[in-house]
Amino acid sequence: MILNRLRLIRRAASASGCSLCISLSKQLYCSSARRTRVRDALSSLETGSSIRIQGWVRSVRSQKNNLFLHVSDGSSLQPLQVVARSDLNTRELTFGCAVDIIGSLEKSPSKKQSVELQASHVKVIGECNPVDFPFKIKERHSLEYIRQYPHLRCRTNAFSSLLRIRSEATSAIHSYFRDNGFVQIHTPIITSNDCEGAGELFQVEPAGNEHSSDKENPHFFSVPSYLTVSGQLHLEVMAGAFPAVYTFGPTFRAENSQSRRHLAEFYMVEAEISFTESLEDLLKLMEDLLKTSTEHLLSHCAEDVELFHKYVSPGHRLQKIEVSPFSLRKHYIQASTRTSWGCDLQTEHEKFLVKHCGDVPVFVTDYPYDLKPFYARDNQDQPQHTAAAVDLLVPIVGELCGGSLREERPELLKTRLARAGLEETYAWYLQLREFGSVPHGGFGMGFERYLQCVLGVDNIKDTIPFARSSRSCLL
Repeated sequence: MILNRLRLIRRAASASGCSLCISLSKQLYCSSARRTRVRDALSSLETGSSIRIQGWVRSVRSQKNNLFLHVSDGSSLQPLQVVARSDLNTRELTFGCAVDIIGSLEKSPSKKQSVELQASHVKVIGECNPVDFPFKIKERHSLEYIRQYPHLRCRTNAFSSLLRIRSEATSAIHSYFRDNGFVQIHTPIITSNDCEGAGELFQVEPAGNEHSSDKENPHFFSVPSYLTVSGQLHLEVMAGAFPAVYTFGPTFRAENSQSRRHLAEFYMVEAEISFTESLEDLLKLMEDLLKTSTEHLLSHCAEDVELFHKYVSPGHRLQKIEVSPFSLRKHYIQASTRTSWGCDLQTEHEKFLVKHCGDVPVFVTDYPYDLKPFYARDNQDQPQHTAAAVDLLVPIVGELCGGSLREERPELLKTRLARAGLEETYAWYLQLREFGSVPHGGFGMGFERYLQCVLGVDNIKDTIPFARSSRSCLL
């Protein structure tokens, strides 16, 4: 009955050309107000229109006749200024509270913003006690401080900017692969493979005992299963039917480390291309992906990126990554920690190489064969004996991408698997080489490390919505 009356009232208001704002069951309703994002309101050229903004109050300033609010809804770094009559002020209207505001979007007399919302209705949807709220209105909190509040840090300027950048970077990467003819593959989260061979795996078993009645084989999947450390081997399966494939999803490492470089759960971008025998093809793909994605971020998230470069990592310069040619160096240099042929590069060596080459991304190729996993292609060179493998090193983080040509020669692959005692485990992988196999290669890029590189963020835990690491508390 109430809804029928409401429809009749709306029809009457529409026929008379009047706008209509009423309160029904404590809900603010306006038939003519258009629900609008703050970002769209700030860029709007249509002043005089009635709009509705729903968001959170970033600041409150009360004067004798007017009330000034800054309201944000996460769609942009800049909030929208709201001007209201002082009689609309209530004690619940505080910093951090959620509001529903209706008013007219008008040209602002202030030079700080082009438009403002002249409010006719202000309703507090969710109260916030500013005394107990861990973030204060006039303080610029460090990333270390807000990391203590994983359930609340999205309310801060810095972390909301990070999340918008992360979302746009995800979109840019997907767009790059789609525009270049790659097919996206959803590789499994649960697997029996240890692609990296490091043994740092999370084993997966049911929480109860109902599946363990078979004493000879107590495993749910008949074999030990783990959370994936890489989608590469499954991409290689698909590379037997598609010339270019990629995946973008979560990966897991059970590394017992709480350092600023490690996460137990993170995201990987991985690509595999068929019909290639040249490591140069992988280098070009890595460079093009990194430059294209970064250019997209700078054009679509300029304000958010600038916030990090100005306040979080002052002095960090991104243009070298965007426009400079990547370096490929083959001469010998000396770092403070000595290394020798056959030893893997440490993070210090990686950062030293990047700095030595002018703080531009650096490709390191042809690693010692014994350092690389079984799938890396043997260069069959002597006396050094290298694999056709490559790492891309960048400022801030060191290694960003790692890849290789894959060993497509069945006999060499079989020998390598047998030597590692993996011939039975990876019989299916070896069989791929028997049915229409082609030379192929691929790489993986750590998504959070990419964000560190772009933004200059020192701690990887500040680049992901919910950081998972050893001894950390989980929400």
